[in-house]
Amino acid sequence: MKYDDATQPLRTDRRNALKLFAAGSATVAFGGLSLPLRAGGAAPKVVVVGGGFGGATAAKYVKRLDPTIDVTLIEPAARFYTCPFTNLYFAGLKDFEYLGHDFHELERRYGVKVVGASAEQVSSERKVVTLSDGAELRYDRLVLSPGVDMDWEALDGYDEAAASKAPHAWKAGPQTHLLKRQLEAMEDGGLFVLSAPANPFRCPPGPYERVAMVAHYLKTHKPRSKVLLLDAKDAFSKQPLFTQGWREVYGDMIEWVGMSDDGRVIRVDADNLTVETEFGERHRADVLNVVPPQKAGYIDARAGVTDASGWVPVKPESFESVQVPDIFVVGDATVAAPMPKSGFCANAQGKVAAMAIVSGLAEQPMPDASWINTCYSLIAPDYGISVAGVYRVVNGEILEVEGGISPLDASAAFRRREARNAVAWYNAISQDTWGTRRS
Repeated sequence: MKYDDATQPLRTDRRNALKLFAAGSATVAFGGLSLPLRAGGAAPKVVVVGGGFGGATAAKYVKRLDPTIDVTLIEPAARFYTCPFTNLYFAGLKDFEYLGHDFHELERRYGVKVVGASAEQVSSERKVVTLSDGAELRYDRLVLSPGVDMDWEALDGYDEAAASKAPHAWKAGPQTHLLKRQLEAMEDGGLFVLSAPANPFRCPPGPYERVAMVAHYLKTHKPRSKVLLLDAKDAFSKQPLFTQGWREVYGDMIEWVGMSDDGRVIRVDADNLTVETEFGERHRADVLNVVPPQKAGYIDARAGVTDASGWVPVKPESFESVQVPDIFVVGDATVAAPMPKSGFCANAQGKVAAMAIVSGLAEQPMPDASWINTCYSLIAPDYGISVAGVYRVVNGEILEVEGGISPLDASAAFRRREARNAVAWYNAISQDTWGTRRS
């Protein structure tokens, strides 16, 4: 993206892309191509695992492209809560139910069958998914969108039991509520410590927005408190914008320590809310938020689509697994750099996978794939920043072919618009994915 001044993006900016996206336009992901309805024969079966941004989108768009396909969505939760915007919940800007989405529109309007269970096993030889209740579902094409699991072996002292005292809150649910309660119970003048992992992990700007939203809550309710961010990296997404915003809004309340300054946490003592860094320094928190290294959701490993990295390599033009045919993987679990592990990317990938599946079943060529991503972050309720990108397959690789970032030193009016755009983005993607309508 290019700017003609500090506040006016050119017409190819993220706002125009967002208008297409907000309208639910298929042109964002696959050029507006629609396929003819299938005639005769048994309906092919598509099974989708995971009801988040990637899975729900894939299920919906397969049915939009060809309503004759039998689509089943497997999701244990009757109501799906998003990790994006949980930071606004910590800040007191949104309530938790704002993050919740059901599957009624997918069922009633599009005819997606929703099964309230977990996928436990996948037999790619038999083309069968086994559910937590013992039922088996046959598929012709399978979409896996399980998100991430925490890598409990990656950080000394940090396991599921430790997370009950020092939550990660990197999945929306009980961990989110736990961290919120801990913040509310912290004494004024206390120390909030967040440990951020090395790349890759879900939502690269997430920890940096989180400390800003925590700082907003503390500035409002417990102004003598401090925030310490210990980082296993020396650089992070939108770093100049974040650091400028932290300084402008919160002064010295937020301290960031990068890897080179001994910010990499190697050991956690959850009982004492203490972390130890690489060179032996210990930090004791009043509230300790440990974001550990991550890996693809467990069903990916059981399906045989993960590699030694713990993530899923995919064919860039379709998001079909490199290792197992007829299994497509979208969202945070994939290896799709330079695309980030974001909700917007998962949604866009779900549309491309849907097109690839429907094209393949119809024995028609797959159109050229492209994706967009816009990632908004809030530093304060009226202070937003963003980064945007357009991605295409070039010589067999996904490349960013156009991109841009909010300018430094922008006006207060510009930051307010970005903050409003962040909320508009969430409302738009919620409607596009689940049909959730927000005012």
